[in-house]
Amino acid sequence: MEKHGVPTAKCLKVSKENLDEGYKFLESVKAPYVLKADGLAAGKGVLILNELQEAKDELSKMLDGKFGAASATVVIEEFLKGIEVSVFVLTDGEHYVLLPEAKDYKRIGDGDTGLNTGGMGAVSPVPFCTPDFLNRVEERIVKPTLKGLKAEGIDYKGFIFLGLMNDGGTPYVIEYNVRMGDPETEAVMTRIEGDFADLLFACADGRLNEVHYAKSDKTAVTVMMVSGGYPEAYEKGKVMTGLDTLKDVVAFHAGTAFDAENEVVTSGGRVIAVTTHGDSIEEARTKAYREVEKIHFEGANYRHDIGLDLMRMQ
Repeated sequence: MEKHGVPTAKCLKVSKENLDEGYKFLESVKAPYVLKADGLAAGKGVLILNELQEAKDELSKMLDGKFGAASATVVIEEFLKGIEVSVFVLTDGEHYVLLPEAKDYKRIGDGDTGLNTGGMGAVSPVPFCTPDFLNRVEERIVKPTLKGLKAEGIDYKGFIFLGLMNDGGTPYVIEYNVRMGDPETEAVMTRIEGDFADLLFACADGRLNEVHYAKSDKTAVTVMMVSGGYPEAYEKGKVMTGLDTLKDVVAFHAGTAFDAENEVVTSGGRVIAVTTHGDSIEEARTKAYREVEKIHFEGANYRHDIGLDLMRMQ
């Protein structure tokens, strides 16, 4: 990203050989300070610290083996404040289209509390993604990213998932991926009008610029129902009822299966994603929760606040 001018958090990779450089970098950025073990640390190798001296001390401890070999190298990163949003790009290597954006909710509990999950729900569109903001995303991130891929000799066709931070109206990249994100997909895909396969064929054939693409003005809200105990240990095989009573909803089965009696049972942590549409976030989420309450299985859990934060922005 630095090489190709894509805005992201300032960062520095530090080992014992350039520890003093790491200290100076910490002094150059504002608190809080982010330290990341560069290797695999079972999801526990990230520290966010508020005091400069504590950050220096922890940097030294990490390089001395606090996380084993995973922290033999540490990445110091500038902390970005703001609201996250996911923007999806489909590119054929020359042309691209921006698919609908979405905001997802990673924490297990209401109010963004508790452990991180694979995602507890999503909303699309996102109120702060105005035409002006999305234009900045295209000019500052999408175009330099595609230009960078070509400069690196990478012939890439497919999805580019942009995990962005909106920091005071300026988009910064915090994550790239090369697939659609879940559970954002369940909201995003239902807002794409026409035959999505046309876009995929055009992408494969290098003619995305020839395909008409439109997105619905409706708001989509997705609520993920999960097994009790998720994202930690949970039980499977819980009989699900109420699925035949759902109305005006797209129910995406994720962790479900048929048992020996041909009943639908749970078979994973994230069980089913309920997606509804409305003329506003409020209308769509009212429908979503009305339908979610019809689905029953032992230990069922879901967040009750999907979209509430975005409603305050409208």
